[in-house]
Amino acid sequence: MVALGPCPALAKGEAPEAAAGLPAVAFADLPRQAQETHRLIRKGGPFPYEKDGTVFFNRERLLPAHPRGYYREYTVRTPGVRHRGPRRIVCGGEVRRSPDNCYYTDDHYASFRRIVE
Repeated sequence: MVALGPCPALAKGEAPEAAAGLPAVAFADLPRQAQETHRLIRKGGPFPYEKDGTVFFNRERLLPAHPRGYYREYTVRTPGVRHRGPRRIVCGGEVRRSPDNCYYTDDHYASFRRIVE
């Protein structure tokens, strides 16, 4: 099995100041379930929820601005919850298995942290 690391800190061509306003979280500091979801993203699935991999529209405008379709969202399982829960990873980029950047939210898009090594 190939070990898959976290997404790069910044999107290609993205100015450092664009993502600098977002706090960062080290891949190793993510909850175990988020690490598992991230590994699935890098493998291309399979994903446990039908909505995983669908377009995230960034309506909250908390992530750096990109054209529609750039971001995709993935569910992070929440122990003890029978529905999808509030935790997600949102990744951006054209190639789904090697996204330009990934962000973690544990409060259903109210805030994001950039996933870094």
